[in-house]
Amino acid sequence: MLTRRARFQIIGFVLIALIGCSYAGFKYAGLDRLFGNRGYEVALNLASTGGVFENAEVTYRGVPIGRVGELKLTDDGVQVPLDIEESAPAIPADVEAVVTNRSAVGEQYVDLRPKKNGGPYLEEGSVIAESRTTTPLPVQDLMMNLDSFANSVPQDSLRTVVSELGTAFRDNGGHLQTILDTSREFTTQAQNHLPQTVQLLEDGKTVLATQNDQGSAIKSFSKDLNLLSQSLERSDGDLRGVIQKAPPAAVQLSGLIKDNPRLGPLLANLTTTAKLLSSHTDGMEQLFISYPAQVAVSNTVVPGDGTAHFGLVLNLFDPMPCTKGYEGTPERTGTDMSPAPLNKDAHCAEPPGSPTSVRGAQNAPGQ
Repeated sequence: MLTRRARFQIIGFVLIALIGCSYAGFKYAGLDRLFGNRGYEVALNLASTGGVFENAEVTYRGVPIGRVGELKLTDDGVQVPLDIEESAPAIPADVEAVVTNRSAVGEQYVDLRPKKNGGPYLEEGSVIAESRTTTPLPVQDLMMNLDSFANSVPQDSLRTVVSELGTAFRDNGGHLQTILDTSREFTTQAQNHLPQTVQLLEDGKTVLATQNDQGSAIKSFSKDLNLLSQSLERSDGDLRGVIQKAPPAAVQLSGLIKDNPRLGPLLANLTTTAKLLSSHTDGMEQLFISYPAQVAVSNTVVPGDGTAHFGLVLNLFDPMPCTKGYEGTPERTGTDMSPAPLNKDAHCAEPPGSPTSVRGAQNAPGQ
């Protein structure tokens, strides 16, 4: 016969066992889905399970919201039902389902990661297409790829690399320690000057934006620089000649400056002369064109035999002289010697190209 105390102990043990089994069933076995409102179910299509299993956890942005139902084979892969709890927040239909590992042990679960906020939302009967899913790399594929990579490494070359690394680091512990210490100091200084570094990066963005805006000008400059480089390449021989002759010429120029101390003031004075001549560039150009011809003709006029050879052609009134612009000057007889006012407006008013003998400073070359 059991004593009263023993009966109470057995009853207490049974109650504790029932409570523990119920908690474990509801918490880990998913028995709670068999009772009451179970939320809604969403179908997840996968090419392969990726290691996910029935009753695995379903999360939304890392927060548990449901469990995985019974897996079903399809013609294209596997259909995984996701039992979403009624208390779960609204999940956008544009979502990516990722099968991932919870820990190094390899416990897989499904994490729903929305691509955007707002509706439409997942509901009873919604389907997440295979194109919006990601599964982890199978361990066997990882091991096979790792084995293939290891076998692809030449053993002799690997030994050579290891041997050379050993030679490189042998007896260099002090230098390596110096590098590490310096790197630590560099990191400390970089941390201390972080605001300046951030400001530099922000200013660099402005500089890069400016360079981007000037992209067409930079391309044009690069093209012109390329043309200049090609021109210099074609003139390589001439440039080498100039470089070879430049030192002797520099020596002679140095001697000229040394022997002629007044050369500097002369060049300074020529600056003023050059400014005066700059306004008569066209006339100077015509002079330099005509002067050599005149010098060549002089040898014909005076050949050096004691005689001169030249012809004289009198050209009267062909073309007619310029009279337009002189009408304001009163005519007087040649015997009138009395003072007369100067006509300051008198000038040749004929336009350039007139058949008359156009004259006047306004028609000089360069004016």
